[in-house]
Amino acid sequence: MFQTSVLASGSKGNAILIRTEKTKLLYDAGLSGKRIYEAINKLQLNQHRIAGLILSHEHSDHRKSVGVVCRNLNIPLYVTQKTYYECKVKLGNLPGGPKFFEPGKLFQIGDIVVYPFTSSHDAVDSCDFLFYKEGDNERKLGVVTDVGFPTKLMLKYLKNCSTIILESNHDMQMLMDGPYPWKLKQRVRSRHGHLSNVDAVKVVDEVMHEGLKNLILAHLSETNNTPEIAFQNMNRFLTNNNYAVRLLVADQYEPTELVDV
Repeated sequence: MFQTSVLASGSKGNAILIRTEKTKLLYDAGLSGKRIYEAINKLQLNQHRIAGLILSHEHSDHRKSVGVVCRNLNIPLYVTQKTYYECKVKLGNLPGGPKFFEPGKLFQIGDIVVYPFTSSHDAVDSCDFLFYKEGDNERKLGVVTDVGFPTKLMLKYLKNCSTIILESNHDMQMLMDGPYPWKLKQRVRSRHGHLSNVDAVKVVDEVMHEGLKNLILAHLSETNNTPEIAFQNMNRFLTNNNYAVRLLVADQYEPTELVDV
């Protein structure tokens, strides 16, 4: 067994669950601990068996309840040194301690192997991740959100994934016509901001291979996108090219089902 569920995803908070028979991990905790536990309970799982929490970067929609969750569950936080020191005060005491990892170096939590790599985002040490189960080279999970542009490194790793959680943050027309101030619009569309729906399609076009089974669109803006628009953009591309990939859109308020990686 190797499964994932996007517990919540969007501008108001992000969290992902990854599990095998032996190990459960949380990836980010950008909403309240209560809401994270409620989402886990909806999946009929036990939050008290989680082995650790991985923090991708320090922005509040990914970091909000990291300290609270680590204290409540008495679990370690896996984080880069730069990210930890950037938000150390906001994290508070971590009874399991911070366990530092470095981009480009494998580490392991239980039987889940984790490979972090640098992300093109405006944070001090933002990372995206590749996950696989120890001894299983067929199934790989790629998590790529908060990305300004697809680097060659990112595309390289996504080409080997059976399941991808991919940012599809905004519809460009909605962003440009919307209420954001110009400076924020420029930040979102910059090389250190977020992938648009069109960008997400371009990424999938680059990395598509026969082994890709599941694609979960994530980190949608509530102001500059809708689930329907994001789904339609990607589904049109998949259908036109006869790609048999299961397409889901993550929600800000409800967890996705447990997806077999």
